[in-house]
Amino acid sequence: MLVTDSTQIERYYRALIERATDYVGIFFVGVKTTGVFCISTCRARKPKRENVEFYTDFKDALTAGFRPCKICRPTENAYLAPPPVEQAIALVRVNPKVRISDTQLKQHGISPELVRRWFTKHYGMTFQAFQRMLRVNTALQELKGGKLATVTAFDSGYESLSGFNYTYKKLIGKTPKKSASTNVIVINRFTTPLGPMFVCATNRGICLLEFVDRRMLETEFKDLQRLLNSQIIAGENDHTRQAEYEIGEYFSSQRRSFDVALDMPGSDFQKLVWKVLQTVPYGMTSSYQAQADKMGKKQAVRAVASANGANRIAIIVPCHRIVGKDGSLIGYGGGLARKRWLIEHEKNAVSSASQKHEMKPSSFKK
Repeated sequence: MLVTDSTQIERYYRALIERATDYVGIFFVGVKTTGVFCISTCRARKPKRENVEFYTDFKDALTAGFRPCKICRPTENAYLAPPPVEQAIALVRVNPKVRISDTQLKQHGISPELVRRWFTKHYGMTFQAFQRMLRVNTALQELKGGKLATVTAFDSGYESLSGFNYTYKKLIGKTPKKSASTNVIVINRFTTPLGPMFVCATNRGICLLEFVDRRMLETEFKDLQRLLNSQIIAGENDHTRQAEYEIGEYFSSQRRSFDVALDMPGSDFQKLVWKVLQTVPYGMTSSYQAQADKMGKKQAVRAVASANGANRIAIIVPCHRIVGKDGSLIGYGGGLARKRWLIEHEKNAVSSASQKHEMKPSSFKK
């Protein structure tokens, strides 16, 4: 939303001049003279008051025609975990079996309240719940490897087998003894130039990749758990790490196609639509009608559109490349501002690569 209250504008402008860290993510400032938008801590030369506009959401800045600043990278850094939270996460990842208490956080100079607020806002759960999920995910992998439930329970920091069984069943849906063949869906969060994303994966591949503010995200989570008969718990695996790495390359114009494995439950028709969708070339656009024609189902345009809307894997399965027959932008789960940005990003990358190729001197033999 564009900020119009003069008092609030003056406060935000003062925070921008002072590079106030406590305003990171609170506002996004569009600079009319450069066409970029920034966060409060940007190191670039400060613009004059009459040359700026303030927004409460970066998507509104994108819609207004501003592009992310390359110096402060607002859509990434506004949502990064602050250093104390990063430190808390690092403590967990060093040994995911050990429960990090509030007392231990304080011993490391970390505010438990800050960590709790950040996790509640960005993950929808407390830091302790995040830890429990990681411990249970680790325990599941050990049980699958043949480790006894009793040994796993005490190795995971539980003082009793009953306490371990209760938490395990609550999160996984089955007792440890019955879950040796159970699969779970792990979920992780990471940042991109267009805002933070959630990535979900089974042991077979990526099953969801969405911006965290997608309106239908909760429905997608429920559908995935039903279709895959699995619970979603916090964690990572090789697929989530590969997806994050490849998406990073995509945004830096170093990747045009993806190698990460996908696990996409759906009807046969939906799977066919998604397969055809992945054939739309990087830097190009298509339409629902063109998809239907390619499938040999010319009259199924509405069904194709519906299947596109059911796609849970953004960017990798490129529904952002689908536009109206007249070239106009049409619905996109991540928002039209993001869709416009992604299309322009790919076209600019193709154009830049083409120009570099044309500038190369021709080889010749004497």
